[in-house]
Amino acid sequence: MNREEEMKRVLVISGCFLLFLFAFYLSFSSADAVSDSEKANPLVLAFIPQENPEKLIGDINVITDYLQKEMGMPVKGFVTQDHAAAVEALRNGDADISFMGGLPYVLAHNLIGAEVILSELYRGSPTYRGRIFVRRESGIKKLEDLRGKSIAFADPISESGYIYPLDVFVQAGLLKPTDDPQKFFGAVYFAGGYQQAIQAVANGLVDAAGSSQFADLLLTPSQLEKVTWIAESKPIPSHLICVRKNLDEQRKQAFKKAMLKLNTPEYRHLLRHVYSPDGYIEADHEDYESVEEMARQYGFLNK
Repeated sequence: MNREEEMKRVLVISGCFLLFLFAFYLSFSSADAVSDSEKANPLVLAFIPQENPEKLIGDINVITDYLQKEMGMPVKGFVTQDHAAAVEALRNGDADISFMGGLPYVLAHNLIGAEVILSELYRGSPTYRGRIFVRRESGIKKLEDLRGKSIAFADPISESGYIYPLDVFVQAGLLKPTDDPQKFFGAVYFAGGYQQAIQAVANGLVDAAGSSQFADLLLTPSQLEKVTWIAESKPIPSHLICVRKNLDEQRKQAFKKAMLKLNTPEYRHLLRHVYSPDGYIEADHEDYESVEEMARQYGFLNK
């Protein structure tokens, strides 16, 4: 199998993005909030596939077992296909609560009334950055060197896995927010997650990846030796936990209390089963207004 065929096998070609985005908006155009009387029992959690979904399944079993015992109610979880599917799960009542990034959250907030309740801390900070990763031996030293080259982003509905890394090229004057990225790049792909995007670089399938600054933690030691980064984005509010509109207040508060308990020494070891943050802090929509503005700038929301 040649390089081009393998690339097509593991990545989704970005030419589908506009159709995908249109379908995404269309699915919410007439959505009604799920009423309290329609909510499912048990409490259902949605997890985005920012790393290997097979690992996530094991993590979900651990964290839902903890939550069931702590909250005194049944709790289940599942891995969504992508970021947009996590929003859809909240919309149609397949999930009560979702772990997701800032961009899918602001879409969910504007389209279906989702509410952020907690934000992650990484390295002691409530913000992080998107980075542009390349192979060390590629000779690519600056953004201009990627003209006509291939790049893999994590997901088209992702802040650190798409719009913030893309904004790096806009801030450098190489693209405009309204430009098709392929005006600068030779090929643009969406890999399906942080890990998949940066592995595509490490394995020589693409010339660059736009992904979270922490994506390199998802590489094996041998892969990590092959990868470096050449630019990073402005700060991004961290990933978060949000709830669907009209979720029972008692359930919401019980869940929040149980998740904040993970910050204590006795339970900190469980954090590695929820994407390995340093901990959680309470959050509200104002914390994500900068992401909302980026979403409007790049056409995900009306201005």
